[in-house]
Amino acid sequence: MIRPRAMIKAAVGYVRKNPDEVVRAAANATALRFGVPLASLRWFAGQIRGRKAPKEVEISSAPPALRLSAIVDAMGTPVRASAAIRVDEIEISDSAVRVGVRLRDVKLALVAESDSPVAMLIKSGALDLSNPGNLVNFIPKKPAMVIEAEGDRVVIDLMKAPKLANDARIKKLLGILSPILGIRAIETDHDHLYVKFRATPAGLLESANKLRSAV
Repeated sequence: MIRPRAMIKAAVGYVRKNPDEVVRAAANATALRFGVPLASLRWFAGQIRGRKAPKEVEISSAPPALRLSAIVDAMGTPVRASAAIRVDEIEISDSAVRVGVRLRDVKLALVAESDSPVAMLIKSGALDLSNPGNLVNFIPKKPAMVIEAEGDRVVIDLMKAPKLANDARIKKLLGILSPILGIRAIETDHDHLYVKFRATPAGLLESANKLRSAV
């Protein structure tokens, strides 16, 4: 669990070392764009603890994609998995948060010698890593969030995650915000991840009515 005090301390330390981030954030706000330094994502990844948590997480960019690499447990076999991830679709409504991602340059490498079934598959080269979406369809207990998977593309609906689906507050918030605010793109440059928003003033009345109903 990430402690708020540690998070604030890390943020203050980063801004002190990179004072230009304040100016950058102000400029981004006027353009309805929110930038997250990749350094902060690396910090968060380093705070994740737990027996099943990914280890030795590496985060970089391959603009406009985000490149991730980590050691994960694949059915009892430690594997370093890496991929370039690009978000190519985002749809937000009062009942769904649909995100489409392209997975490119997917690689799996054994961390240590093993004769497990997973290790044998990796060594044989039988896995077609150019089409990870097709592999997702063969997962025995595919997560409910995965609503489409084909080729190099996977589409998830975050609102199908049990914790989010059963949270009435999040549903109300989506109902209020979705008519006026959407996300048009998520992409990277060499050292930032950017979330680009789309404003829809025409939905202001609908949003106001939903806000009054919620209150």
